[in-house]
Amino acid sequence: MAPVEPADRVAEPEPAGPPPAAAVPRWRGRILPRSILGICALILAFSLGASLSGVVLYSYYEYRLGKTNDTVNRFENQFGGAVKDAQTAIKTQQDQAKAQIQAELAPIKQLAAVGDTLQSLMTKSSPALYFVHTLDENGQPSVGTAFAVASDSHQTLLLTSYATVKAATRQPGPDVFVRHGANETKVQVYTWQEQRDLALIILPVGNQPKLNFATQDPTIGERVFALSGLGAQGAAITQGFVADISSAGIQHDAPLGPAFQGGPLVDTDGLVVAIDSMTYAPLGFATSGVWFGVPNKAACEKVLSCPNSTPAGAGNQGGG
Repeated sequence: MAPVEPADRVAEPEPAGPPPAAAVPRWRGRILPRSILGICALILAFSLGASLSGVVLYSYYEYRLGKTNDTVNRFENQFGGAVKDAQTAIKTQQDQAKAQIQAELAPIKQLAAVGDTLQSLMTKSSPALYFVHTLDENGQPSVGTAFAVASDSHQTLLLTSYATVKAATRQPGPDVFVRHGANETKVQVYTWQEQRDLALIILPVGNQPKLNFATQDPTIGERVFALSGLGAQGAAITQGFVADISSAGIQHDAPLGPAFQGGPLVDTDGLVVAIDSMTYAPLGFATSGVWFGVPNKAACEKVLSCPNSTPAGAGNQGGG
């Protein structure tokens, strides 16, 4: 009788053989290199690809930049001329507006010549102004103003009022002195013209500042200024309006005192438009409050040598 095996006996496993090799995906072996040389080749391929991409991107950038520049150039060519014309038109309008404003301000400037204008005229004119003092026929003080009209290295010619130095035109006569700042100098009466209330005196000092004469007469209503060589700042000034202009002279209402006679009557630019006088009466009667300024050209009749009838140059020797 055959032996019976127990029912719970487990069958013994068969001895295991060598472990199978790890499964390797087929795609990896086909794509990834298996050697150092292959890896280097792969890196080189990536580098070439990146370089090619950079070249492509840079070429695209240059292309777009060129298109942008072309667009800008077309815009400038199209609108550049229009912009320049517009700028020119704006500049023209600005200049016209400035001219209109100045024209509107001109009457105001004539009516409001104060402060800085007066100070500027005194500062500009005072170097050529001199205070004149002497004696009259009765031995009383006689004063006025003289201003330089010409100067060389040796002497300076001063124009003044005949009424101030009248006694000195006779012999014997009193001495005449001019004061400029702190300096006082004895001068010589060189020539004169009584009818025009003009006299020329010689200052024996050269290279002195002088005043310039205006080339044309002022207009009626224009502001004018009378200057004296006597003042704390080397000058004094008054102002008024031109009332009338004629060949006889310039009528004005700038206040005058004895120290002003013989001084210059100037415009707002400091140019001499006439010579101040308190005695000049071309109409044959004395005036008060409205004075006759001796016209510039009158100085050329006898007192000054005037090329082209313009007051300048040396005086002519002579007497009343």
